[in-house]
Amino acid sequence: MSKFYQVDIKGMKVDLPILTLPSGVSIAFFNLHGNPALTEHCGKEIAKIATDCDVLLTAESKGLQLTHVAARELGHPFYAVARKSKKLYMQDGISVSYGSSITTGKNQEFYLSKHDVDLIKGKKVGIVDDVISTGESEKGLELLIEKAGGIVYKKLFVLAEGNSKNREDVGYLATIPLL
Repeated sequence: MSKFYQVDIKGMKVDLPILTLPSGVSIAFFNLHGNPALTEHCGKEIAKIATDCDVLLTAESKGLQLTHVAARELGHPFYAVARKSKKLYMQDGISVSYGSSITTGKNQEFYLSKHDVDLIKGKKVGIVDDVISTGESEKGLELLIEKAGGIVYKKLFVLAEGNSKNREDVGYLATIPLL
């Protein structure tokens, strides 16, 4: 990879490799995995705009460490995790189907354990994830919150990609283009 797109995320400059997806669309690929300094920075910044959320919800996997940091900063003892496959401990939980994200290109499902359903029920929930682009994953998380009896309160992302930066119903730290 020789091409990069530089983004400034609230004072932290990050070089994102430009990758071409199977669809032919190129993206500036954002990856928190294995980067503690970037994860800490972004998680703390997300926490600043999630102060009035009762609980946070993320989707595995790139949102996990981000939401962990934000929940810790907010003093939340737990956060909810939407899994992409049903695990043994989730037999009494719930699931929803949703459209395809820009990176997967196929319809998907989210699963939530009973513990996390109980955590969300009746609460103001902040959705936290790394990037919003088409909004399909975010829609799946909204469906999950509604099915669990929670209130979709905030939708917070590190990066808004492409036209998602024009959405008034989401919060984000920085923007990146579709290339």
